[in-house]
Amino acid sequence: MRIENRNLTWTLMPLFLAGVLCNTWRLEYHQQHVCAVNGSYVVIPCSFYYPDNHSVKKFMWGRVKSHHFKGRYIYDSNLSKVTTRFQYIGDENHNCSLKIHKVEHHDAGKYTFRFITNFKDGKWTGKGGSTLKVVDLNISVTQPDGNRTTKEGDSMNLTCINVCDHDNLSSAFIWFKNGELIKEGPVLYLSNMSSTNSGNYACSLKTHTGTTSGVIHIDVEYAPKNTSVSVRPSMEVDVGSNITLICSSHANPPVENYTWFKIYDDDDDDIMDVGHRTEFLPADGGQYLCSATNKHGSQNSSVVAIQIKHLWATFTRDVLIIATVAVLLIVIIVIALTRMWTPKTDSEEDVQDTDYVNWLACDNNQSQEGNQCEGGTAEVVYTTVYFNNKTKSNMEQQMDSHTDDYEEVIYISLQKPTVEPFVH
Repeated sequence: MRIENRNLTWTLMPLFLAGVLCNTWRLEYHQQHVCAVNGSYVVIPCSFYYPDNHSVKKFMWGRVKSHHFKGRYIYDSNLSKVTTRFQYIGDENHNCSLKIHKVEHHDAGKYTFRFITNFKDGKWTGKGGSTLKVVDLNISVTQPDGNRTTKEGDSMNLTCINVCDHDNLSSAFIWFKNGELIKEGPVLYLSNMSSTNSGNYACSLKTHTGTTSGVIHIDVEYAPKNTSVSVRPSMEVDVGSNITLICSSHANPPVENYTWFKIYDDDDDDIMDVGHRTEFLPADGGQYLCSATNKHGSQNSSVVAIQIKHLWATFTRDVLIIATVAVLLIVIIVIALTRMWTPKTDSEEDVQDTDYVNWLACDNNQSQEGNQCEGGTAEVVYTTVYFNNKTKSNMEQQMDSHTDDYEEVIYISLQKPTVEPFVH
């Protein structure tokens, strides 16, 4: 019997305790200390209890200073105009959790919850609260050779640190260079660095936008490179013209000193220092080069050859051009005159000055009418008339000038062919 009573007591005990708890005012903050990265969001978990015969009419969240609420509540269930960064994600039963979006540094502090029931004395705040800590992501820089100037060929490790993780690297990170995403993971490894690695680096939480860390600027230094010489206006100019040589180079830090050299022989054994400025004005032609130097080293440009054309060379060139043009003009004129004054041959003149005439000869006893013979025998007479129109020479014209009368001579040759008699 006693054993049965004991079993009944242990069975009713949880029910009794539950009834006591259900009729007890209680507020629980599940995390006394809450940590959040600046720009992220954070949830402050909370639970509250009240007697069963009560109903909640109002609940509020506030930030406490000097153990008292100061100013207005950051969240009030009866107010419609509250900041959207603070969101109540609980209910009216037991969950009273608060979510803060886009956490800022001035959000740090102690937060408490308060609720009011329908009874006159139904107000409960409880003790304690949750304290919010707002931190920034940090970047730790590790160099094998210690903290010194970063040069080409060096290595470097960048580690993104969220102090809210303590020693547990549970956060997921992403890396940015000059604002562009380049890698995921807590550590960024940079090896055999060059000038392309220079820039601004930052890390952020992968799951929270706007949680970017402070910027780490990396400046990779290097000796002069791509050293070259440009020439204005050209590498070949007339005597008396100005020519300018310009030395350019890429270096970090910038070039500290430029040096100009002139080479006096092809073996590069005889070289003279002729200037120490970016621009150089050579007094004469020859082979020149420049050297750029900073604290990490120096580099020479390639050799440029400057040619200055003297007056005699220019004069000879002009004379040759003029002579060539003159010869061409003379040849053209001679050809034209030759074509104009070439005399015609005798055969051509005879052909042009010859007329052919023929007569129809009739017998004397026949009458003629209209160049036709009526009946009788007709015979054809052929003749050739030559007109002598040859051009006279100057001597002939002078001799003819003493002659009073000049007569043209007409030569005529007649040929009478044999005509066979006509037989009736």
